[in-house]
Amino acid sequence: MKAQEVHFENGQGVRLTGMVEHPAAEKPRHFALFAHCFTCNKDLRSVRKIARALTQRGFGVLRFDFAGLGDSAGDFSETNFSSNVEDLEAAYHFVEKQYQTPDLLIGHSLGGASVLMAAGELPGISAVATIGAPCEPEHVLKLMNEDLDTIKENGEAAVHLAGRKFIIKKQFVEDLENHGMKGALEKLKGRPLLFLHAPQDRTVGIENARYLYENAHHPKSFISLDGADHLLSKGADAEYAGEMIAAWASRYLPAEETETLQTEEQVVAELEEGPFLTRLRAGQHHLLADEPQKAGGEDLGPSPYEYLASGLGACTAMTLKMYATRKEWPLEEVQVHLSWDGKYEEDCAHCDAPDRKIGRFTRKLRIQGPLDEKQRQRLLQIANKCPVHKTLERSVHIHTELMGE
Repeated sequence: MKAQEVHFENGQGVRLTGMVEHPAAEKPRHFALFAHCFTCNKDLRSVRKIARALTQRGFGVLRFDFAGLGDSAGDFSETNFSSNVEDLEAAYHFVEKQYQTPDLLIGHSLGGASVLMAAGELPGISAVATIGAPCEPEHVLKLMNEDLDTIKENGEAAVHLAGRKFIIKKQFVEDLENHGMKGALEKLKGRPLLFLHAPQDRTVGIENARYLYENAHHPKSFISLDGADHLLSKGADAEYAGEMIAAWASRYLPAEETETLQTEEQVVAELEEGPFLTRLRAGQHHLLADEPQKAGGEDLGPSPYEYLASGLGACTAMTLKMYATRKEWPLEEVQVHLSWDGKYEEDCAHCDAPDRKIGRFTRKLRIQGPLDEKQRQRLLQIANKCPVHKTLERSVHIHTELMGE
């Protein structure tokens, strides 16, 4: 499902903007709030990658912009760390009212410090994860060391951060200096905490993660993001962080049963939200099917023809394995590469035309093992005898009837 833009107000009536993402074809089992890093926004590539990793594991996610940043209204110079925490609380209550009670908080950098401060005041939160979080909010002041004296003397200064100019006021500096992390961690006693940090982080050093971990109460966990930078600018690093958070949280968040497609037959398919997204149940296995974007879909699952090709490939590989095992041949590995050269969009557009021609599969086998040429040729012949192959080549009768509502 595509991300949905949402709007809500913070305690001062400032309009905040966020993006809500749901797992494809199912109700979220849990809901997470994501707080971005200082001067960043909800659309940072790493934020989107982490959110996608969570939705693929059944989470709903709200990623939003703090006041004065990204697409949210407000003046950044009038905000501070306390207002960020209040924005987070507003996001929590918005999701609670519109969707379901959030139970996971995730924060990146200063957003990590924000979620640690806010979690103690949010009763529904069952677990908290931080990424590259400072051990004290005032750590951010190190980013503006050269301007601190000017800010304190003149009440404000233009500070260049991450290549952009921000007006930082004295109240922002004083607010950061007044927040202590030990008290916040004490309020979270008994709640599961996860600290993710890169040893090579040059913006927020790894010693911050050590402080947080040592002062937090169990249950607590640490995951090293070895090789990553502070912003998780490599897509693989962000995806890894999201997958680790989802796996870790599943140990602590209560399991919820999801609605299961029911059928007395072998397979059932049901259209979901989106142009063509379809939920499938084959035996006890739950799958998604979709169309590629060029055909008007969202590419959230294999297309029907890709499933058809997958069935042929799987049956081919299994048949060769069974035959070689029975013959006691030294077959070590089989790969079946398939492509379909029919024009699927045309097939759909002209599906009722009696003279519509059917395309063909191209199947290529990679067979490995100390086999002689005669054995390899025999396996090539056996591939054409797999049950799915035979079914596709036959004229199969499909009986269709209406069921009661």
